[in-house]
Amino acid sequence: MATKKVTITLPDEVLEYIKASVDERGVSAYVTAAVEHKVAMDKLRGLSDLLDEEYGPLTDEELRAADARLDAMDAWHAGRDEGGREGVVDPLERKAAA
Repeated sequence: MATKKVTITLPDEVLEYIKASVDERGVSAYVTAAVEHKVAMDKLRGLSDLLDEEYGPLTDEELRAADARLDAMDAWHAGRDEGGREGVVDPLERKAAA
């Protein structure tokens, strides 16, 4: 991806926070990631608005069903280790329980 140098203005406290979180060359990467996230959220909002116009807003029942589905996915992921194995117990948890 091509890049272009630009000048931006940030509040002092924001810049200090970023600098404390990354090395000097990481400031650009940090700001780029933040802007890319904002662009993705803007596009998602545009899609949501388009779907609302086309099909109408979600009903309370549909929202509850979506929340339940997300909760189930979160629970499924919480029950897996980093390698994707199901039901693997963290050895540190066993020590803490003993």
